[in-house]
Amino acid sequence: MRKLIESTFVTLDGVIDSPHKWGSPYWDQEHAGYGDRLFSACDALLLGRETYEAFAQAWPQMEKAGDETAVRMNALPKHVASRTLTEATWNATIIEGDVAEEVARLKKLPGKNILKYGTGELDRTLLEHRLVDEYHFWMFPVVAGGGQRLFDGLDTTHLKLVRSTPFASGIVVLTYEPKR
Repeated sequence: MRKLIESTFVTLDGVIDSPHKWGSPYWDQEHAGYGDRLFSACDALLLGRETYEAFAQAWPQMEKAGDETAVRMNALPKHVASRTLTEATWNATIIEGDVAEEVARLKKLPGKNILKYGTGELDRTLLEHRLVDEYHFWMFPVVAGGGQRLFDGLDTTHLKLVRSTPFASGIVVLTYEPKR
């Protein structure tokens, strides 16, 4: 069975939105290498609407600029959880009906991991149904001072730390699995 892996950038004060504003000073080769390893181990993406729309705007432009990773990103199948999108044009399928059932079905299909970027409303469903197999929280050494926080409004959920990966830049990727 495929794993569903979530990869999320987060500040020390738990903020997840606008990583382009606070994260870029820390993006280096070590950061890129770790991200490439996660990305290379997947053959599909799961995205919420907001992440999908932001990525669909950025990645095709990056491919035009010659970014080799963008070629693969644009080609990967994407599954988008949204109650408001009526069409998806960036090699994506909008999940219709029960999101938890569809994600569970996707995980049973043969293939590599499914990678989920971003954290938001979709996570309530994924947590409730215990569908995420690994969380990769990229803790950046920065305090944002405000913004959307990681898992705002969710019930208490216990996770098990399985690995921590420090980078020279000060980022630490904390890899967790759900406690079973």
